[in-house]
Amino acid sequence: MTTAHDFTFRALDDGALPLSSFAGKPVLLVNTASECGYTPQYAGLQALWVRYRDRGLVVLGVPSNDFGEQEPGDEAAIAAFCTTTYQVDFPLTAKERVIGGDAHPLYRWIVESVGESAAPEWNFHKYLIDADGELAELWPSKVEPDDPALIAAIDAELPG
Repeated sequence: MTTAHDFTFRALDDGALPLSSFAGKPVLLVNTASECGYTPQYAGLQALWVRYRDRGLVVLGVPSNDFGEQEPGDEAAIAAFCTTTYQVDFPLTAKERVIGGDAHPLYRWIVESVGESAAPEWNFHKYLIDADGELAELWPSKVEPDDPALIAAIDAELPG
């Protein structure tokens, strides 16, 4: 059976980023953009990463230009923006498509597994993938990283 751990991204710094390297840890997967009204959520995502990484949570940003062309920069521009503006140090992938037939295979798998309603509708759509690589929960863009339901779902996936 296919799980999220079967997929690999290209890291923002150009290396391979296999999701299998996160086996045993929950992953909060978020498609991001630098010029979006939701871009300030980077601060909340970084806060989640700092708060929960020692307990095993991985926050994984997937920059995408699919919505409103709000991620126009190349990988170097994305990295510079994220680190200087929001001090992001959680993993980021290279820029990817997240919707449609040419979306990254992980996003196509999510839609095939759950249905079209699971596809991102805008930037900062959030998916919680459990430690076994299964999709545990998803939230639309408007749900902030510090939303109580999101926090509760993360807590439920973490040990202790």
